[in-house]
Amino acid sequence: MTPSETLRALADALGIRATLMRPLGPLTTYGVGGPAALYVEVEGPDDLSVVRQKLRDALHATGTGDAGIRAFVIGRGSNLLVSDAGFDGLVLHLGPGFAGLELPAPAGGGRSSGAPGRGAVVRAGAALALPVLARRVADAGWSGLSWAVGVPGSVGGAVRMNAGGHGSDMASCLVRYTWVDLFTDDGGTDDVSRLAYGYRSSSVRATELVVAAELEVTPGSITAEQEAVAAIVRWRREHQPGGSNAGSVFANPQDDSAGRLIESAGLKGFRIGTAHVSEKHANFIQADKAGRADDVRALMEHVRRVVAERCGVALRTEVRLLGFDDGKTGPVPETDERLTVEPIPPDRGEDASGGCR
Repeated sequence: MTPSETLRALADALGIRATLMRPLGPLTTYGVGGPAALYVEVEGPDDLSVVRQKLRDALHATGTGDAGIRAFVIGRGSNLLVSDAGFDGLVLHLGPGFAGLELPAPAGGGRSSGAPGRGAVVRAGAALALPVLARRVADAGWSGLSWAVGVPGSVGGAVRMNAGGHGSDMASCLVRYTWVDLFTDDGGTDDVSRLAYGYRSSSVRATELVVAAELEVTPGSITAEQEAVAAIVRWRREHQPGGSNAGSVFANPQDDSAGRLIESAGLKGFRIGTAHVSEKHANFIQADKAGRADDVRALMEHVRRVVAERCGVALRTEVRLLGFDDGKTGPVPETDERLTVEPIPPDRGEDASGGCR
């Protein structure tokens, strides 16, 4: 049985939970891209148990196991670019039943919910939006998660990619997380050390689904925490563009800024087709309404190439790429590094390094 035939069998087994050829662009902040061959919506934990069992039963019945079936878990789509051709696998999305939040008792009432010496613990569902998490924690007078208001993704996606900003990240506050494997019986609640965190990376595999996270917080002032959240929101509005984008496209190299390098290379406003480098912040790539994902990807590659040539730095993308079967799918390159390349000759009167040093 071919992978496409297996996916159709899975759709039949899952019934109303499954949709064939579901457009993914509207589920991302870029708003562009093609469909998923099979899209599955999981409303809550009980539904997830049913879906996992049906997936295993269907795969067993077809005799394929999970061989040849690619899986992807989509959250709020704020760090994702889907190719115009779409994705020829299974895409799973968690519904509102996974957006719960359990806050510890007020600080004045004791901190029994926290691990000894580690403060209190907030338990958040994987589908909960990070800005909602940050605001509700601040409103309850707990400190440690105000940074999350500036990240437009979900808790589950943040755990998977070690999301961060404004001086903190998930690795700094995550205590434990709960996960399951879609195609096997594997899963459980594990310490953060299992994730092997790096900068915007983790060991979470494509078939592993983060269900919930336990995050450390400390007592704070409601007024101070609300102001911290408001300050981050103001900063983002002043310094970052709105519209159709996925936030910062490239990770900052050590001791440098990707935005500074891109701007120094003369790429602010540069356009390829329906995508352009933001005039407000050079590390943002904007997609036109009804634009093409392939234009966004081509512009990403162009920016990387020009910055490497002019500045001698190979940028690594933070954006997850789905359905680009050109041998480059995923973060490219795997690391950012200083290159031993000769800068291109200057034009328009710039210095020999393209203004990057």
